[in-house]
Amino acid sequence: MADPTDDALVELIAQQVRARLMAGGTGPGYTRAQLPVIQPQSTANLTPEQLRETPCHDDPTGCSSCGMCVVRRPWDAKALVNEGAARIAAGPGTGKPGDGLAGYIDHTLLKPEATREELFKLAEEARKHHFASVCVNSANVRIMAQFLEGSGVPVCAVVGFPLGAMTPHAKAFETREAIRCGAREIDMVLNIGAMKSGDYALVEADIRAVVDAAKPVLVKVILETSKLTDEEKVIACALSKAAGAAFVKTSTGFGGGGATAADIALMRRIVGKEMGVKASGGIRDTATAQEMIAAGANRLGASASVAIITGAKSNAAY
Repeated sequence: MADPTDDALVELIAQQVRARLMAGGTGPGYTRAQLPVIQPQSTANLTPEQLRETPCHDDPTGCSSCGMCVVRRPWDAKALVNEGAARIAAGPGTGKPGDGLAGYIDHTLLKPEATREELFKLAEEARKHHFASVCVNSANVRIMAQFLEGSGVPVCAVVGFPLGAMTPHAKAFETREAIRCGAREIDMVLNIGAMKSGDYALVEADIRAVVDAAKPVLVKVILETSKLTDEEKVIACALSKAAGAAFVKTSTGFGGGGATAADIALMRRIVGKEMGVKASGGIRDTATAQEMIAAGANRLGASASVAIITGAKSNAAY
């Protein structure tokens, strides 16, 4: 691929992928002519506590006007402030939205040896600072949901983590199980091998299987950008968008590379304003976090979350 800063070339590739998807093809995943529409949930009879824990809609047209956006979608609230809003209305009992960088961060603990004590500490830090979510392995979702009950901080589960080398059915099952246990966001790893092989039908079908299994819970697609060429990153973003994902995300933190401002800028250009972009992997300080946001990220994944918002140093690996 030519220089990734060539906007015309990047957009041309994205348009070609979108056109192929929308026109239909021979493989699974090339038969859908439009993006999925998420039906609004009824929230009229829910308490403020239940509303805080109810999954929000990825499609703004499906908004049920529950008034919880400042807690459940803090990145959108911040975008309104950045556009000049001085006040934002919220429903009664909404609770405290994330302040500053905290509202951008998925507070993360994904190491396989994570203990219950470490998970409890993660939850208490999330309660104190009100991070955007707490991100854990699916086996830890139930206990984390219990730790965070009443806090307004949702639990995010990783699916197909960290390799992405599972079947679409396996990822869909893990997604449903994680949501049953209390997950309110899903971060899935795409099929990297299929992406590298040019099997875009399988990549799109893999993402769509998780999106369909998760509805109406939002799905973030982890691209593992360190393993992809710039052209593959563009195609992966276009496929994620066509499959109905809510976010694209840079890295697992276990793949030998992390987020870069260049990748975030590229991903933002492809998905536009309609989707979120999450920077993850190697974000350990305030300056790096701010650099990613400036490049176009509206969510950050980090285990050094407390250090990022306090300006302290951290030795965290993720």
